Amino acid sequence: MASGYRSRIADGELRACLASAGAVVNEGPKACGKTRLAQQLAASTVLLDVDTAARQALAVDPALVLAGPRPRLLDEWQVEPALWNQVRRAVDAVEAPGQFLHTGSAVPADDAERHTGAGRFSFLRLWTMTLRESGAGQGGVSLAALLAGEPPSCPDPGPPATTWSRCVRWTCNGWMGGGAIPGGWEPCCAPSAATSPPK
Repeated sequence: MASGYRSRIADGELRACLASAGAVVNEGPKACGKTRLAQQLAASTVLLDVDTAARQALAVDPALVLAGPRPRLLDEWQVEPALWNQVRRAVDAVEAPGQFLHTGSAVPADDAERHTGAGRFSFLRLWTMTLRESGAGQGGVSLAALLAGEPPSCPDPGPPATTWSRCVRWTCNGWMGGGAIPGGWEPCCAPSAATSPPK
């Protein structure tokens, strides 16, 4: 894995998707880590939003863009929606899982000529990091364990390390890169009654 990469629950989910489908579409809001996650498992990458040569090659011979070590990450694939059907054909030709990764924040307009992807594509919805994944939480309670019927077990951690004002700042400013900024974040809203915990 890349230096500085924080492991996520979605790492295992993406591995499972790659093991079961020829192509995986990694969807989610902007800046939630879709590309970074996919890069951990990709053997090669094409950045379609900035690689004009790759986009030009698609117009000449799509196989040029699909060629390369696999799984091949096609980042911001929606920039060239015609790529979808090309990937479907490539998956059909190989008949093996784990061939391609698609990432993108936008979804192209519906197109009657674009295949649904049924039987070839698996879809993984990614969200922002959990508090535990980001290093701000301890993960004392496991949702998977609770769903499996195990009783909750969480020792008293003592005074909370996360203050109310930090929660307000995280809510106002979001999470992206916040853990790496010394001293935390500057709140986007002026201190007021809103930054005091409810009574």
